[in-house]
Amino acid sequence: MNRANAAPPSGPPAAGMGASAHEDPYARDHLPPRELWPELRFDLPELRYPERLNCVAELLDRAVRRGGGARVAIRSASGDWSYAELLEHVNRVANALRGPMGLKTGNRVLLRGANTPWMAAAVLGVLKAGLVAVPTMPLLRARELGAILVKAEVDAALCADGLRAELEAAPGLPRKVVWFNTGGAEGSLEALAAAQEAAFTACDTAADDVCLISFTSGTTGVPKGTMHFHRDVLAICDCFPRSVLKTRADDVFIGTPPLAFTFGLGGLLLFPLRAGACAVLLEKLTPETLLLAIERYRATVCFTAPTFYRQMAALAPTRDLASLRASVSAGEALPLATREAWQRATGLRMIDGIGATEMLHIFISAADDDIRPGATGKPVPGYQACVLDDDGKPVGPGVIGRLAVKGPTGCRYLADERQRDYVRDGWNLTGDAYEMDADGYFFYRSRTDDMIISAGYNIAGPEVEDALLRHPAVAECGVVGKPDEERGQVVEAHVVLKDGFEPSPRMAAELQEFVKEQIAPYKYPRALRFVASLPRTETGKLQRFKLREGA
Repeated sequence: MNRANAAPPSGPPAAGMGASAHEDPYARDHLPPRELWPELRFDLPELRYPERLNCVAELLDRAVRRGGGARVAIRSASGDWSYAELLEHVNRVANALRGPMGLKTGNRVLLRGANTPWMAAAVLGVLKAGLVAVPTMPLLRARELGAILVKAEVDAALCADGLRAELEAAPGLPRKVVWFNTGGAEGSLEALAAAQEAAFTACDTAADDVCLISFTSGTTGVPKGTMHFHRDVLAICDCFPRSVLKTRADDVFIGTPPLAFTFGLGGLLLFPLRAGACAVLLEKLTPETLLLAIERYRATVCFTAPTFYRQMAALAPTRDLASLRASVSAGEALPLATREAWQRATGLRMIDGIGATEMLHIFISAADDDIRPGATGKPVPGYQACVLDDDGKPVGPGVIGRLAVKGPTGCRYLADERQRDYVRDGWNLTGDAYEMDADGYFFYRSRTDDMIISAGYNIAGPEVEDALLRHPAVAECGVVGKPDEERGQVVEAHVVLKDGFEPSPRMAAELQEFVKEQIAPYKYPRALRFVASLPRTETGKLQRFKLREGA
């Protein structure tokens, strides 16, 4: 059903659904029913956007029009791009998409690449052209990519040449695929773009036209597409970075999260552009090379997960990090020991934060004198949060319950019944158990579902189980998160072997390698236990809590 004329959500009139610019109505047609949307709030003046809005025109074209074209927008190992150069590349990509590639507004474009200037240009070009970006993590395997291609009914793909093998093997691969980071080979995105005009008028999209479908793996392992509007892209830029980071035009952003993660897309591309600042995009960073890059590029703001900060703290005294003014941690719970070690090593107070793919970016955080050790922080201006009990009622200080949040962004799953679970009574339920103190600070306690968070990555236990069960030796298995000082959690698999197979270190290693071949390697079980049977209920359901107790 086309919901173009549905009633507007809570907020100003500009928050209502405008006339879509999409010739292909797939995205809007597959939004959840309006009654299942969360309450949307636009309480800050800066969040009241016009009805017609293209986020790239606002982020990039406007910066150049205001005289910022000569400023450096992106730095990388291959060189620098000014704002004017980035705009030219983005325009050429948009022209290629709408011209030789024959795409029409509203078509979905899968994006696959590491953090490089051309990946950034591809993302921005898709959005500016009025298409819908479907970014995917570089480590995803063919089977995982296939599920995304089918669910989003992807029309075309732009993929880094070094990642082509898994995409080419993916079921549902669209006919239109163009490779980039090829060195300008014939038929590449670089070559295709070079043949196009350097000017492109941004598509006249509605503020609530879908521009981004970001996939997250839920507790069942079945991918969920989270749908975000052009105004959502600006809203995350006008909340956390404005109020907490206090971004400046002279900032230099750096970090590890891929642009395919909403954490990385915001922190390493959207936020810098909104401030007229600079982004450093680098591939395959380690704690050592990230520190070297901070020193080399004189970075001022760093985005990465606690795992990296833990390892960098020991190395920081050997590097010149005087340029760094802010370090942002998200993706997993920040241990107090990591926060303290980083502060001892650098003198910087860590900015912790919690976000969600469904919410697009960070909605609870704190910086500077507002930091309270052990707490994630307070709701970012523009958002509201509370803790709910099992009946959905708010609880007072000192009670652990379900974290609930609402603001200018919110969960809208792509054609997924799990929308009913994530949104209740207007609140977004993130799946986290939190406790609030009398001063309004929120303290993370655990996950309320079976998601394993390891070194900043969300890993669904059932997805790992599915991979293990494809091995001929595995009869049954159960996967849970095992506490780990270094990574927060690691994936632990409890495996029952079939008759004729014997437990051994060699078998464990074989199963681990098998999983790496089936799904993204970071999801493999770092701990593996062979057991005679799995704990189940009388109805046959796996009792994961008993496995966690054993872990």
